[in-house]
Amino acid sequence: MTETEAHPPARIRKLFEELFFAATEEEVDVVLEKNPDFFGRDNWHPYGDDESFYGVIENQQASPIPALVEKITNSIDAILMRKCYEAGIDPKSDGAPRSMDEAIKKFFPNSKQWDLPSFRKQQADNIQIIADGPRFNTSLIIYDDGEGQHPEDLEKTFLSLLRGNKNEIHFVQGKYNMGGSGAVVFCGKRRYQLVASRRFDRTGKFGFTLMRRHPFSKEEKHSKKNTWYEYLRIDGKIPAFDITELDLGLFGRKFTTGSMIKLYSYNLPPGSRSVISRDLNQSLNEYLFEPALPVYTIDKKERYPDDRNLQRELYGLKRRLEEDGNKYIEDYFIETYSDKAIGRVKVTCYVFRPKADGKSVKETKETISREFFKNNMTVLFSLNGQVHGHYTSEFVTRALKYQLLKDYLLIHVDCNGIDPSFRGELFMASRDRLKDGEESKTLREIVAETLRKGKLNDIYKRRKDSISLEGGDTSELLSSFTKNLPLKSDLLKLLNQTFKLDERANKPKPEEKKEKKPKETLEPFKPNRFPSFFNIETRADGETSMTKVPLGGDKSIKFSTDVENQYFVRVEEPGELKLALLKYQPNESTGGNKVGDPREVDDAFNVVVKSPDEGTIKVVLNPTDKVQVGDAFQLKATLTNPGQDFDQVFWVKISDLEKKKEKIKKLDEYDDNRIGLPELIQVYKDPAPKGEPERLTWDQLEANGRTMAYETIMDPFVEGDVLEKIYVNMDSNVLKSYKTSLKTEEQMRLAEKRYISTVYFHTLFLFTISKNKKYSMRQMEGEVEKERDLVEYLKDLFESYYSQFLLNFEITTLIESLE
Repeated sequence: MTETEAHPPARIRKLFEELFFAATEEEVDVVLEKNPDFFGRDNWHPYGDDESFYGVIENQQASPIPALVEKITNSIDAILMRKCYEAGIDPKSDGAPRSMDEAIKKFFPNSKQWDLPSFRKQQADNIQIIADGPRFNTSLIIYDDGEGQHPEDLEKTFLSLLRGNKNEIHFVQGKYNMGGSGAVVFCGKRRYQLVASRRFDRTGKFGFTLMRRHPFSKEEKHSKKNTWYEYLRIDGKIPAFDITELDLGLFGRKFTTGSMIKLYSYNLPPGSRSVISRDLNQSLNEYLFEPALPVYTIDKKERYPDDRNLQRELYGLKRRLEEDGNKYIEDYFIETYSDKAIGRVKVTCYVFRPKADGKSVKETKETISREFFKNNMTVLFSLNGQVHGHYTSEFVTRALKYQLLKDYLLIHVDCNGIDPSFRGELFMASRDRLKDGEESKTLREIVAETLRKGKLNDIYKRRKDSISLEGGDTSELLSSFTKNLPLKSDLLKLLNQTFKLDERANKPKPEEKKEKKPKETLEPFKPNRFPSFFNIETRADGETSMTKVPLGGDKSIKFSTDVENQYFVRVEEPGELKLALLKYQPNESTGGNKVGDPREVDDAFNVVVKSPDEGTIKVVLNPTDKVQVGDAFQLKATLTNPGQDFDQVFWVKISDLEKKKEKIKKLDEYDDNRIGLPELIQVYKDPAPKGEPERLTWDQLEANGRTMAYETIMDPFVEGDVLEKIYVNMDSNVLKSYKTSLKTEEQMRLAEKRYISTVYFHTLFLFTISKNKKYSMRQMEGEVEKERDLVEYLKDLFESYYSQFLLNFEITTLIESLE
């Protein structure tokens, strides 16, 4: 009997249909049991031609979402490859695009229209992610109308590992020939994955295979250490059959060419298990920050009959953040750092509003977290729009030390301009996390330092100042504490490791009051979409005048314009500021004979370019080690503009670093990095009555993202590792309840004093002990374990009956010492 007689094409086609329409891995099991002649042990071949590749597959992405992103990235690559072939271009030739961005411009000249929903949907049809199976046992189908493969080539492409198939193709993301295998690890218990494809030119047959993790026989359990992954071959080759088209449940079309992959019983994380066109869409948007092509996420009416929007385009988090009128974004801007060794790093900051869309602070924070931080990624490092690594909010609290912005800041770091050799040391081959190496530490420092000196610092200071109360309420309480509190020496020593307990630490010398000058009335800034002028604000005529830039320091050069703040960062028609080196005049003592005289700007300077801010663009110059005092450079700054670019020419000269005048200390002053005890600030629901001193209110705190309500007891304000302030809620339910049984004004006064001192000092000691012992906090939210910082933990602890216990527990010794 011939192979064709044993396995006729009709039966091969029926086998594919049975596998494809199996909704879960359990249903695939049934197909295998019904067709034993197809699935005998001799018909399974090791994935990658090697049983030892088990480790390569298993040790890729650490979670199912970035593993799924690799599938989508492969689909985007396949579409671009098809376009290249259709244009008659060899993808490996010099005539092929040199980047993904160049490929989009070349093959999709109307791509700007994708910002319009109708055009975006039309393009998204070509890459679809479709849900199948019951709600809580979801299988996923990934379809693309890309280049596709002949059956005989599947083993060299989809089913190969570490071949480096795309190493010589510059306009695709794929590089390692392994990303497509990462998702199989998250396919149920048996790791079933169906792969099917047909070449884009409709030549050849439609081929398919089933992947799985090899199930051990009784004998293998004793002789084998690890299992392996394998795929189906029938009669020694990939099963295939002829087609014209197939009805495979695609949205708005039938399958003719391209590729289909089905991931059975895919282990989606808890936050993405509902309607995939909503929840999974949001997660994928984070990892595909700015994808080259739009994608469709599609759910089924059978799974969610009441949902009205089962199809949604996916076009990256960047576009969601920058949509016109985004109600949650207060401001966004870009700062660009560049130097010779690292290259160009573009850092975009998105600052969220503490209150938006008529919601409370708590509701706003929950919405922002759900919509934009589903995967707990605060700092996103991307290449070709795909996130390759990230930091959590610890970067905001530890590196930036901006506690107020912890839940209201998203940072995107575009790594496309980073030098390839430096970039190669940043990311793991799995493209889902950063390496813990010297390069990643350097990049972290650059991002933090750039942001701390820019617009973000101004935003943080503005928020911090608005919840400060001049004078505070600390003096009397802390004076009593430091003088009279009978603490054991060990306890005193513990506090003294972090805080100055000397009374003078809390009594800064009053500064001489300066007469306030009347504020100038400035005309409101009226921005244009494109600039109409661009001028330098330094005294430089471009020919003779020099701006001094200190060696070992930096200098900001300011330019004035009338373009809108988002000019550098907006999605549509963005602009750019470029620097060029025109002339170089070396220090006369060297005569221009130094090795490696600067030829480009980044030879001479590390440069930070900041987004326009109310008509001002700043360029920060920091001299490199290749220049010396006395060197002079003529630079040209170009602000791009669709009609005609604007240029400004200016000279800068390297000068000595100015020495800061050291303050002469008095004899009783001493060096000490510790600060005084944290400031105590009492917060009330309502403002003070007329004639009484000003006091801080709930609304003032909430305007800056600090939640204060009846159930709140206190809110510790931490900057870096320093507890700076403790906000104590004077209108909490706990205090009100405690005072209900009291009758006299004196009792009320003592009750408030007890409440304040108890909350303040318990917060102080709990913070100090937890910090010194280096505790870390984690909390379960449903099925997800999330990291919690010390501020969140302490605030929640006091709200969870701890404060009630403290107030009703006799600590008379403490109270008496404070009298």
